[in-house]
Amino acid sequence: MAMSRTEAALFEASGPKARRRIMIGTTISVIALLALAAWVVYRFYIEGQLEPQYWYFFTQLNVWEFIGAGLVGTIRAAIGSGAIALIMGLVLMFGRNSKIAPVRWLATTLIEFLRGTPTLLFIYFMFLVPSQLGLHISTYWMVVIPTSAYASAVLAEVYRAGVAAVPFGQKEAGLSLGFTRAQNFRYIVLPQTMRIVTPALVAQLVVVVKDTTFGYVVTYPELMVNAKVIIANFDSLVPVYLVVAIIYILVNYAISKFANWLSHRQSVKFNI
Repeated sequence: MAMSRTEAALFEASGPKARRRIMIGTTISVIALLALAAWVVYRFYIEGQLEPQYWYFFTQLNVWEFIGAGLVGTIRAAIGSGAIALIMGLVLMFGRNSKIAPVRWLATTLIEFLRGTPTLLFIYFMFLVPSQLGLHISTYWMVVIPTSAYASAVLAEVYRAGVAAVPFGQKEAGLSLGFTRAQNFRYIVLPQTMRIVTPALVAQLVVVVKDTTFGYVVTYPELMVNAKVIIANFDSLVPVYLVVAIIYILVNYAISKFANWLSHRQSVKFNI
């Protein structure tokens, strides 16, 4: 498989010995994975998890409609969290790069606090604290606010790295043309930053999608919550979780492929 320009810059072309070792390692890995898969299927068979009573309900349309409704809930929460995180991440990045020391300290503290605190803890906070103060928050926002808060802190650092990656000469060229600092950032730095970090931003959506699974804490109707309902109705734990896991893998694989496509498209378009 041909390497992209970025991969070519990072890795040397493999020699005959390296290719032979890679082939041997790949073959051993494939055999090990097939053996593991066969062992899992065998254990399912021994434990009776392949019996029709644990799978028959997947032939019912209403079950798939219920799973689809959960997937829609997951996508809604992921899109809401992602949209907020994209904006708040930019705001936090501006704060962290500010020349005003108190603003920079506040932004840095927020980023480090949000990045270092588990999303699940934020969701418990949203579930328990506002109700004690008499505030009513829907389960959707109980999931979206904590998930977007964590993602915002991560994206702020992604944006910051993108700004730092813009060549200093480009920034000086804008200022030498008479642009103000705001105009220089708007017309020179920001477009190049977005082009650099777009694949990383899209890839972060994978984390956001996974974090929405914490919606079970507040009974937000997303995919995992609906899976628990199906398990309770049909007493089928392993098959349901197996199907749900495959759905999550397919969704995240699609997002990853989209990020790779964006990266490749930008490499071709801008010859980088």
